[in-house]
Amino acid sequence: MIPKVDEFIRKAGEWQKEFEKLRRILLDCGLTEEWKWNLPCYTFQNSNIAIIQGFKNYGALMFFKGVLLKDPKGILIQPGENSQAQRQIRFSNVQEIDEMEDSLRAYILEAIEVEKAGLQVNFKETKEYNIPEELQHKFDEIPALKAAFEALTPGRQRGYLIYFSKAKQSKTRVSRIEKYMQHILDGRGLKD
Repeated sequence: MIPKVDEFIRKAGEWQKEFEKLRRILLDCGLTEEWKWNLPCYTFQNSNIAIIQGFKNYGALMFFKGVLLKDPKGILIQPGENSQAQRQIRFSNVQEIDEMEDSLRAYILEAIEVEKAGLQVNFKETKEYNIPEELQHKFDEIPALKAAFEALTPGRQRGYLIYFSKAKQSKTRVSRIEKYMQHILDGRGLKD
């Protein structure tokens, strides 16, 4: 058990009991506790299995390769429209966790088996994402921007494409692109 996780749970406010319960279940399943992305992360042989998350209206146990789990109870939720691999089990109180403890253990053990089997998620290729017209215009105007964008990792490219495309208005897309042009030229991702 890691002191940063102890502190995280102590400061979890309304989710403290729920996070303590999840922590015990995860550790009982033989996972190793780590601290990643400022959250308690649970691994098996150095591979990420699950992470504990707290939101305003719910807490969640998020599985990194949740899309590969069978989900016989129908409790796995895609956290966002662009989430390809992750799936969450959400809860609003410790009683819900108590009621689904056996199911949680089964999902955790299945996630470990997925990792042992070496299964991988087939991610959507970056080239399958549409390049917003406004970004293509900037690429045409500034070839160095296009070269810098293409030099980014696929994940960073996807992050930008999703972020730019989400804007409903062209002027907002242009504003977002202009705001992050230097980031792209510097080889940085959206959140770097």
